Amino acid sequence: MVRNVAGLLPELEPEDFYLLSGVEQGMRFSEWVQREKLPKFSGLTEEEVDYRLERCLKRGLVEKKTIQYEGYTLQFEGYDVLALRALVERDTISGFGSPLGVGKESDVYEVKSYKPLALKYHREGYTNFREVNRERDYTSENRHVSWMYTARKAAEREYETLEALYPDVSVPRPIDQNRHAIVMEKMPGVELSRAKLEDEQVVGVLELLLGEIARAREAGYVHADMSEYNVFVAEEGVTIFDWPQAVPTDHANAAEFLRRDVRNLLGYFRRKYPRAVPDDLDADAVAASIEAGTFESVEAHAD
Repeated sequence: MVRNVAGLLPELEPEDFYLLSGVEQGMRFSEWVQREKLPKFSGLTEEEVDYRLERCLKRGLVEKKTIQYEGYTLQFEGYDVLALRALVERDTISGFGSPLGVGKESDVYEVKSYKPLALKYHREGYTNFREVNRERDYTSENRHVSWMYTARKAAEREYETLEALYPDVSVPRPIDQNRHAIVMEKMPGVELSRAKLEDEQVVGVLELLLGEIARAREAGYVHADMSEYNVFVAEEGVTIFDWPQAVPTDHANAAEFLRRDVRNLLGYFRRKYPRAVPDDLDADAVAASIEAGTFESVEAHAD
C-alpha cells in the first residue's frame, strides 16, 4: 500500500519539487536517472541537487541505486506529491480527507473543495507492471514504458471517458486530472458488492445498470471490466465507475467485452439473489439487444 503523502506538502520546498520534476523528466528515457543528469533536468546546481536528494530520500519520495552508476527513480509517493501539488495550485482541492477505498490498481481519498470530492490515484503497474503492460491497450504496443507512464495513461484514458459519458451516463462527474490522479465528484450510496437488496428491488437495479451500459454504448464506449465492485447503488439510482480499461465501440473486441460485462453482471445477481432473477434471462441475448440499440427492459428478455 502506498502511504498518504498529503501531510508532506507543507514541509516540502519549491526546490524539492524542482528535483522531483527533474527525476520525473529523466524517467521518460530510463527507469533510473543518472545523478549527473539531474542538474540539467531540475535546473538546480550540483550542491542543491545533493541537498534536495537527501531531503527526498529521507521522506521516501525517491529511491537510489549505485549498481553500475548512481541513479534515482521516483517512488509512487514522489509521483503522488507532484500530482497533489499541481491540483492544489489549481485550486481544484483545498484539503485532504480520509481513504474511501484502497485497491490493487487505485487508491481513493475524500478531498475538500466547494464540496466533498474524491481523488483517485491510479496504481496500474506498481506491483504487477508486466501483467498490466500486456493486457492494457494503452501500453501493449509501447516497448519502453514504466509504471509511471502506465498509471498516467490509465488516468488520462479514464478522465477522457468520463468527460465523454457525463452526464448522459450515470458516471462520476470528472473535475480535474493531473498525471496519474483524477478528481471527481464523490459518489452517493454503497458498492453493489456490499449492498443488501430486497428481492423486489433486484430486477429494478439490474435493469438500471443494463440501461446505463446501453447508454454508454450509444455514447461510443464499452466498460470492459464490469463487476459488482465497479457500481455504487443509492436511493437516487446507480453509478458506474472505474473506466480506465474502457474501449470504443469500434474496437475489435468491443462486442466480446460487452457480452462479458453483461455476463459478469447477471452472474453476480444470480449468485447473490437466485430467487429474484428470472431463470430464462439470457446474458448473450441481452448483450445483443444492447449492441443493436434495442434493449428496453429485463422483462422483455425474460418472456
